[in-house]
Amino acid sequence: MKGSSGRAGVQKSLPTEDILIYADCREAPSHVNSYIENLGATVCLKQLGVGDYIASDRVGIERKTISDFLGSIMNQRLFRQLGELAASFQNPILMLEGNPELLWHESRMHPNAIRGALASITVDYRVPMIWTRNARETAAQIHWIAYREQKKLDKEVSIRGEKRAMDTHGQQEFILAGLPHINSKLSRRLLEHFGSVRKVFTAKPERLMKVEKIGEKKARTIWELINSEYERN
Repeated sequence: MKGSSGRAGVQKSLPTEDILIYADCREAPSHVNSYIENLGATVCLKQLGVGDYIASDRVGIERKTISDFLGSIMNQRLFRQLGELAASFQNPILMLEGNPELLWHESRMHPNAIRGALASITVDYRVPMIWTRNARETAAQIHWIAYREQKKLDKEVSIRGEKRAMDTHGQQEFILAGLPHINSKLSRRLLEHFGSVRKVFTAKPERLMKVEKIGEKKARTIWELINSEYERN
């Protein structure tokens, strides 16, 4: 705590009165915004279509606590969010807040599933991760990124009204990456093997299993999801 306060104190001396950081309105309950404002920057709450914070036109930040991070892996929300972030910003960042040790103790997930997600984030999605210990440190890091972008590099900041358009290949990969247990790398393998999204969706489990890294369990799960009747409760 003492170290974080010291760094924040140094940053207060920076000329930050003109720094503007956009924050998603869903981040309002956290203490991050007030900590950022204590450092001299202005936080503008908006409903952002992509990301939780915008530090400049090229830097978008997705912030997750450890529990939210683990939950978003399990329901696959994380990979949709990172795909949109990477498609919308030149420099996307995933900021993980909390004790890294808790990553392995707060979840029923197998450790290899977590390792696989971490590998996919950096290798498949090419999104760098920054770890912070708490909300105060998260605020200090976001503040410094915005200061560097807007003051040192003279970058503008504005809300992304629309997601940056993906090309056809990117959209095809994005669709398949939404399937259970399928990351960007596997979605590309499926497309290379079958040639189209339609052919993947109509393939039976035994055909899906011919693709490298698609075992019986994954193939069966994909087939059942695609062919199950939609029932809204």
